[in-house]
Amino acid sequence: MAGEIHIGGVQVARGYLNRPELTRERFVPDPFTDEEGARLYRTGDLGRWLADGTLEYLGRNDHQVKLRGQRIELGEIEAQLLRQSGVREAVVLAREDSPGDQRLVAYLVADAPDLAALRSELARVLPEYMVPAAFVLLDQLPLTPNGKLDRKALPAPEGAAYAQRPYEAPQGETEAALARIWAELLQQDRVGRHDHFFELGGHSLLVTQLLARIRREWGLDIALTEVFSNPVLSELAGIILDQELMAYGAEELESMISQDRA
Repeated sequence: MAGEIHIGGVQVARGYLNRPELTRERFVPDPFTDEEGARLYRTGDLGRWLADGTLEYLGRNDHQVKLRGQRIELGEIEAQLLRQSGVREAVVLAREDSPGDQRLVAYLVADAPDLAALRSELARVLPEYMVPAAFVLLDQLPLTPNGKLDRKALPAPEGAAYAQRPYEAPQGETEAALARIWAELLQQDRVGRHDHFFELGGHSLLVTQLLARIRREWGLDIALTEVFSNPVLSELAGIILDQELMAYGAEELESMISQDRA
C-alpha cells in the first residue's frame, strides 16, 4: 500500500520560520515514541515498503489527479516507468489540450524504447485507467533556470504518440452500427472492433453524446459507468447486445402474462 513518508528523530526541524499554520500542518505528533513533544515531519512524498524491506519512492502526493472518476497518483506511474529497461527519466502529466479532453501523457528520456512493449508492461502492473494514452520521447526534460522540471514547457503529444491498435473490421450489425457512431463522434475515417474509445480521443463530454446516440439507435439506457468499464468497441457492443436480449426477454414475458390473463 502506498502512503505518505514521514520522518522522525532528532534531525527533525522545529518548524517553519514565522509560518505557524504551515508548521501545524506539516509537523505532527509522533505516535511511535514516548518522548514528550516528539514530532514527525510530513514530507509530501509517497512511498511503500517492499517485501525485502526496501522503501520504494513513488513521487509527490501533490501530483494526484482525478481522471474518469478515478484518483491517480502520477508519481506511481512514473515509478513504474523508471523500472523499465532503457528509461532514464520519466514524467507523467494529465493534459487537457482541448476542453473536456483530459488524458495521461508520459514524457520519457530513454534509449530506443519499444513503446508497444512498454504499454503492455504497464498494463500488466497498473490498472487500465493509469496507463498513459500517449508517450512522448524527448532528448532531455525541459528545466527552469533554477534546475527544476519545467512542466509548462513539455510539448503536447502528436498523433504518433498515441497507441495504434491493429485494425479489425467490426463483426455483426451491432458492432458495425456502433463503429459508425464512434467514427462520427470521434471524427475517425474508420473504427475497428478492438479500438479504444478514449485512445481515439473520447472524453466525458463525448460519452454523454455517445449514450444519447445509443438510446436513439437501440432504445436502451446504457449506464455511464458501462462506457468507462468497457471502452473497447467489441466490449461495449456486447453490453448493448446483452441489454437488448434482456429487454426482449422482458417483453416476451410480459406478453405471455397478458395472454394468460386474457
